[in-house]
Amino acid sequence: MTQLFFYIVPVAIILGFMILIHEFGHYAVAKLLGVRVEQFAIGFGKRLIGFRKGETDYRINAIPLGGYVKMSGENPMDERTGDPREFMSHSRLDRFLIAIAGPTMNILLAIFLLTVVYMVHYEYPAFMDKPAVVGFVEPDSPAAKLGIQHGDRITQIDGVQNPTWMQVKSKDMLSPNQPLPVVIQRGSQTIQTQVVPEAVTVNEVGSSGWWPDEPVIVGDLESDMPAAKAGIKANDKIVAMDGEPVSSIKVMIDRLQKSKDKPVNFTIARGTETLNLTIQPVLAAAGHVTAPKNGWFPSLLRWLGFSKKPRPAEEHYRIGFTGSPEMKVGSLPFREALSRSWTENKSNSVMLLDLVGKLVQGKISPKTISGPIGIAQVAGDAAQEKGWTPLFGITAMISLNLGIFNLLPIPIMDGGVILLLFIESLMRRDISLRIKERIYQAAFVFLVLFAAMVIFNDITKTIAQNLP
Repeated sequence: MTQLFFYIVPVAIILGFMILIHEFGHYAVAKLLGVRVEQFAIGFGKRLIGFRKGETDYRINAIPLGGYVKMSGENPMDERTGDPREFMSHSRLDRFLIAIAGPTMNILLAIFLLTVVYMVHYEYPAFMDKPAVVGFVEPDSPAAKLGIQHGDRITQIDGVQNPTWMQVKSKDMLSPNQPLPVVIQRGSQTIQTQVVPEAVTVNEVGSSGWWPDEPVIVGDLESDMPAAKAGIKANDKIVAMDGEPVSSIKVMIDRLQKSKDKPVNFTIARGTETLNLTIQPVLAAAGHVTAPKNGWFPSLLRWLGFSKKPRPAEEHYRIGFTGSPEMKVGSLPFREALSRSWTENKSNSVMLLDLVGKLVQGKISPKTISGPIGIAQVAGDAAQEKGWTPLFGITAMISLNLGIFNLLPIPIMDGGVILLLFIESLMRRDISLRIKERIYQAAFVFLVLFAAMVIFNDITKTIAQNLP
């Protein structure tokens, strides 16, 4: 019950705040332009609590799924009286400004929150903004079948020149079972080819099976396993095994399976000290070694499907610790923090629109989308992290998602209102009320079915993740 509390409460607060900010955008611009606002509501259905100030009823309703600002004469099917304070009595420009104000507030909030995070304290895996140099290739993966080798550098992927690992993983994720043109640099040799990422995890996101060249940092230790007994400590860096450099934790795991129970000499860096410890691996049941929760960025990667949930227990040779990514930690002055926040949000917006485009084209599974349950999981994870910056980071991402989603050209949504206004501007007359009514009815059915699909996917993915 306590664990459930840590997931429900954060998502309720975050989504409630997102809705409040979104609707305030509509409300503030409507008031500024002289439109009468009859209701400012959080939730739908029956009024639970609230108060009236002037002409507006501020209320919280029974069904906590969104919110709305009700303006006089807003509904095209309502009888128009000609009152200059009615929504439909205002120019198309005024109506456009009111419609776009909500999503704009969400996008501005995302920029503001990440700016604050970058000014105060931000951390992320160091490899994510480094050149995409391959540290390990999974056997039988799409990359392995192409002959990709350790040390290869991905110099181009799907039109992106000199990508970082974050860009490579984003392209991978959004292209399951779809060919991606890539250019590989191997010494002086340039290789042009195509990789077809396979669908992995319950989200069915793409993975080519190549992993970054990154140091092996010791995370959590198992007290009854060889690593802890030999004196390895958290934050130690595994430099080499039997004199051979270790480029990633997956390389270490692979070598342990080949050496089996043969003692291995580990070269370890601990601060300024270098240690040599001989450790004998043991055959033990465990999932794959994964990075522990460490800030909002890894939580986001888990949400997007970059990190896999450990598989059911299986025996393999281990020494008994989880890997922790090398993290970059820092703070930036305001102008640099704002610039980085703008760049990050712009990149995420492009990725979201790419995701929507591929969903419409049927190139990516609807399971990629997370609904309220998925959002609750990642928000709950962030809420349990140390400090407030992880929650701010996840809140920024959710706010950006909400802003972009509301700008999609779906009738009833803000983007749909903007689209109809644009069409009417081209026609130089209003679309007939009968046609608008049919459009809104169809859009309502679509949104209900879409919401049902997303929630169903959330439930099935949650069940699949927790099956033994």
